[in-house]
Amino acid sequence: MGATANMDRQRRDDAEAQAQQRKIVNRLRRAQGQLAAVITAVDAGADCRDVVIQLSAVSKALDRAGYAIIASAMRTCLADPTDDSVTLDELEKLFLTLA
Repeated sequence: MGATANMDRQRRDDAEAQAQQRKIVNRLRRAQGQLAAVITAVDAGADCRDVVIQLSAVSKALDRAGYAIIASAMRTCLADPTDDSVTLDELEKLFLTLA
């Protein structure tokens, strides 16, 4: 593969990584908004069922963000096996932490 092809692939990989990071940040911001709504509901003395439902949504949103972060790290590891910033064992531990 030529130098130009490598540079093109690197640019695509970087663009994909940035897009994935934006998606993760957006998920976290939505979760932050949901959590703010939970806090407001608790402060206002809202019905416990409503609070629990909202809290469940926050929890799921955070889980999805965590899985997206791990998936992104896995893509990086697969794209560049020589990159030792995160080992497969570490990825497995992180994944199991969310389970």
